[in-house]
Amino acid sequence: MASLSPECTPLKDAYYNCFNKWYADELLKGSFSSSTGSNKKAAVSNECQDLFEKYKDCVWKAIKEKKIDALINEARKDDQPKA
Repeated sequence: MASLSPECTPLKDAYYNCFNKWYADELLKGSFSSSTGSNKKAAVSNECQDLFEKYKDCVWKAIKEKKIDALINEARKDDQPKA
């Protein structure tokens, strides 16, 4: 499936591949690395995190170029609890 912007699709694919490999090879087998030392929390690899940040930045750039960000911000306002 393509991303919001064609230029983001390779980043999306790279992130999904990294995440799926981490999920299958580490998380499901219980051999994930701990980000907090002895407390074994499932932490996605730094490589995958870096790819996600690049993908997220690309998507947000596309959102702003398509002027969708105003709609997102408005929806977030509507989702706030009423005082």
